[in-house]
Amino acid sequence: QVQLVESGGGLVQAGGSLRLSCSASGTIFSINIMNLHRQAPGKERELVASLDSSGSTNYAGSVKGRFTISRDNAKNTMYLQMNSLKPEDTARYYCSIEGVRGDGWYEFGAFRGQGTQVTVSS
Repeated sequence: QVQLVESGGGLVQAGGSLRLSCSASGTIFSINIMNLHRQAPGKERELVASLDSSGSTNYAGSVKGRFTISRDNAKNTMYLQMNSLKPEDTARYYCSIEGVRGDGWYEFGAFRGQGTQVTVSS
């Protein structure tokens, strides 16, 4: 069974920084794509950043130049460094992973975490 746990959220002032982590547990041999999403109250969930196994990244336009996604494959962990935070970055942040290979199995679909809250005060 695969579980994802996010951490690193909290309350920060505008202009500050946070680093989110997302760790996948279970018998995982490899992960193709790691994603960070966010959802603010009353808004749809949006993809913030993604990083695939080749190192290709994708960012939402609203976070380009401020957020950096990275991963540690040995630890099955993803990081999102968030700098120059703005009040509009306030949301619950969720990670997901796709293309997961385990011991004798492969899952194309996504596993998702429960999220961590990020609140940016003005």
